Amino acid sequence: MDGFSIVVAGLLGLLVGVAATLAFKYSEQVQRKIPERPASPLDDGLVRVLAVLRSAVVVLDDEDRVLRASAPAYAFGVVRDGRVTHPQVRELIADVRSTGEIRDEEIELPRGRVGASTIMVQVRVAQVGANRLLVLAEDRTEARRIEAIRRDFVVNVSHELKTPVGALALLAETVEAAADDPVAVRRFAGRMQSESNRLSALVHEIIELSRLQVAGAAGALTLVDVDAVLTEAVDRARTTAAAKAITVDAGGERGATVYGSHALLVTAVRNLLDNAVAYSGPGTHVGVGVRVEGGLVEIAVVDQGIGIAAEEQERVFERFYRVDPARSRDTGGTGLGLSIVKHVAADHGGDVVIWSHPGRGSTFTLRLPAAELPPGAEHRPTTEEVDA
Repeated sequence: MDGFSIVVAGLLGLLVGVAATLAFKYSEQVQRKIPERPASPLDDGLVRVLAVLRSAVVVLDDEDRVLRASAPAYAFGVVRDGRVTHPQVRELIADVRSTGEIRDEEIELPRGRVGASTIMVQVRVAQVGANRLLVLAEDRTEARRIEAIRRDFVVNVSHELKTPVGALALLAETVEAAADDPVAVRRFAGRMQSESNRLSALVHEIIELSRLQVAGAAGALTLVDVDAVLTEAVDRARTTAAAKAITVDAGGERGATVYGSHALLVTAVRNLLDNAVAYSGPGTHVGVGVRVEGGLVEIAVVDQGIGIAAEEQERVFERFYRVDPARSRDTGGTGLGLSIVKHVAADHGGDVVIWSHPGRGSTFTLRLPAAELPPGAEHRPTTEEVDA
């Protein structure tokens, strides 16, 4: 019995020894393994600050892995698959890591994975801790576009003003030289008056267009009678049309009303009529009609003029753009009329569309939201201001 106990004790000791050896081996193997380093969370204060920024935000760890990225960062394509994608941005990041200095640079980035479209992004990279890097990206595409438009506008205005001013200077010299010839003086004086009128119209439309580009140019909204707008615009346009034996008629639905500025709407319709008359031949017809459909008041101006090619139709609303520059010079056009119409339409919550075919004339349609009146209210104009 004592022998049996000794054998059992020996076996137990052997098992314990084996188990201890295996446990030691396992512990040694575990200790040799490099545990995964958990991503330490960002400071709560930093997270709250980043949340209120309008720029695209990317926070990187010391291995340039994205710890946090806002939706615009993905929308701009700055971050894809958990990494910063664009080489220009990565170069800025590498430079900041090596120098420790803040980098701020405007970069042109592709808008997507395919296509040639690009965006201008202001990128700022800075360290926000021992192992953290902050990348801010702000879309500057629209700002650069507006800056280019303003620059072109100044150039175009300078060019357009130079033409009539130069003509007036030359005519004045000619009149002075022909002081002894009354017939020549009268002829050149008439041309001076024509150039002066052109210059006056150009300055007036430049001022009008500049005013329309300011937010809230339409002022306090009133209930506007569309019939009254058409009547006034047609009366003003008939004088110019009569000189070319062009008839101008108004028709369509009556009683339509919109909210807006009576004076600005008259200007818009008058510009459409003047444009139709300028590009129509003698003895033709220009019509303006009104239709109410789908909650919109549509004011269409139809002419029998030269028409506009399809490739030029997108550009006719650009400032100083002329389909036929020679005809525009003869008629005294400034190239701003349709641009003013576009801005008036936008200020009234509407738009202007075009249909045209070379040799068959054009139709410009000003579309405005119809006024929604309380039940039982009469469709008549009022001078009382209404809430926008």
